[in-house]
Amino acid sequence: MNFPAIITDKKMKRALSDEQIADFVRGAADGSVPDYQLAALLMAIRLNGMDARETTTLTLEMAKSGDMLHPDVGGIPVDKHSTGGVGDTTTLVLVPLCAACGAKIAKMSGRGLGHTGGTVDKMESIGMKTDLPEEDFLRQIREIGCAVTGQSAELAPADKTLYALRDTTSTVDSLPLIASSIMSKKLASGAQGIVLDVKVGSGAIMPTYEGSLELARAMVEIGTRAGRHVSALLTGMDEPLGSHVGNRLEVKEAIDILRGESAGPLLTVSLRLGAQLLIASGIADTPEAGEALLEKALADGSGLEKLRQMIAAQGGDASVCDHPEVLAEAPVVRDVAAPCAGYIAHMDTAKLGYASQELGAGRKRKTDAIDPRVGFIMRCRVGDHLAAGAPLCTVYAAKEADFEKAQAMILDAITLSDTPAEKEKLLYALVTAEGVKTL
Repeated sequence: MNFPAIITDKKMKRALSDEQIADFVRGAADGSVPDYQLAALLMAIRLNGMDARETTTLTLEMAKSGDMLHPDVGGIPVDKHSTGGVGDTTTLVLVPLCAACGAKIAKMSGRGLGHTGGTVDKMESIGMKTDLPEEDFLRQIREIGCAVTGQSAELAPADKTLYALRDTTSTVDSLPLIASSIMSKKLASGAQGIVLDVKVGSGAIMPTYEGSLELARAMVEIGTRAGRHVSALLTGMDEPLGSHVGNRLEVKEAIDILRGESAGPLLTVSLRLGAQLLIASGIADTPEAGEALLEKALADGSGLEKLRQMIAAQGGDASVCDHPEVLAEAPVVRDVAAPCAGYIAHMDTAKLGYASQELGAGRKRKTDAIDPRVGFIMRCRVGDHLAAGAPLCTVYAAKEADFEKAQAMILDAITLSDTPAEKEKLLYALVTAEGVKTL
């Protein structure tokens, strides 16, 4: 293998052959190519892109770089993935609801990094195990219909190497690298139905609608070529999706929703995504039929009961389903007040995510420990009118100095205006193998 020649080809904007891509992935997986050469090729890909054939080949080779699972779960194994955001707790809402409707959810999730939260961290904040052995993972799905675990070391190992390099070489925002990273893990995990939540807005990895749509189309095409049922929803991230931001706080909001005590955009998106999972599972024929089934599971409490079963099965404290209020406790609990009267005109969602990180709810480095208690609850959304001194949010902090830092960041992230502001768009489009449907 002449790796400098591979770098040169992509540097000169030439398409890489399937053999060159296979050599690239193999070198990342087995360590035979040094990091500095891998990083050089990643930057060349970031600058010059990949065509559809290259991206699909890269994804398939990354999936094959480790174990390829063929899960026997007593039905069609389905999975959902979000491109990341703030207050995005859809997994903990839709997974139990879909399982209550008979779906078999084999969910692979990750940890938070940067301004985005991670489902694994949320689960661990209530004592759940997230490193399930494959046998236990599959048995749990067969028995209760759902399990959520972190990615095993044997699954798409090339992605682990390349993801770490992307994070440190400013190549995270490359469409072919994002698409191949996400889809390689989903293909390797054996999911036959895959639903993608592609975020749009200030808190998204692709802030513009055009960029998010291109990413969604690429991932749907990759999955379809691999013989999987794939759909993607483009949803808004110009403000936190849920009102709760922070690990235990987000678990609390999911439980509040499943208890029928809360609603709003988080539930709306969860139902839309869940309906697509039921379609991929062969349980519903249309989104409307899928949402009706999910709403029934919400109303009769079977979704909450399924969450209780999943928490208990994975070693967590299932009593939080009966007493979610215990999840909203921290040494310092204080409001951030609106500095003046006005309409909430804009939120910089990434800045709000970084405020949560500063409190200790997220990581600046992968090795950082998180504080599961901290975060904040938003008391307003874009378009709302507030009086001077009214709470923008309530902060849960470990100490007063952390509150002061987060307060400054939150005030900087929220723009108030004298004139009325429109609500942010929540649902943009549905992308399937058949095409794009504007919502």
